[in-house]
Amino acid sequence: QVQLQESGPGLVKPSQTLSLTCTVSGGSITTNYYYWNWIRQPPGKGLQSIGYISYSGSTYYSPSLKSRTSISRDTSKNQFTLQLSSVTPEDTAVYYCAREVRGVVAGLDSWGQGTQVTVSS
Repeated sequence: QVQLQESGPGLVKPSQTLSLTCTVSGGSITTNYYYWNWIRQPPGKGLQSIGYISYSGSTYYSPSLKSRTSISRDTSKNQFTLQLSSVTPEDTAVYYCAREVRGVVAGLDSWGQGTQVTVSS
């Protein structure tokens, strides 16, 4: 079955850019009709969608984060990447990558284990 693994720095300074990579194994990120999501959970809060990149390479960003977010992919490495610019301590969270399937059976069916990112000087 498909497996997802987040990687990236655990500590980012304020005003810098947070960059995380999700490496996918057991399935291709270009397979119809999967959507590859970034989701985060700040301490003491619920899950927050950041955005996704689709099997075709199209992207969607949450309106509240759109101005600071970029999601891209490297199909040769079967990876997709999150960049979040101008971070503040409010961006401290556990960041997850997850696969979303759409259709008759829809939802987020595979998740990475999550990676803690702390924004602090």
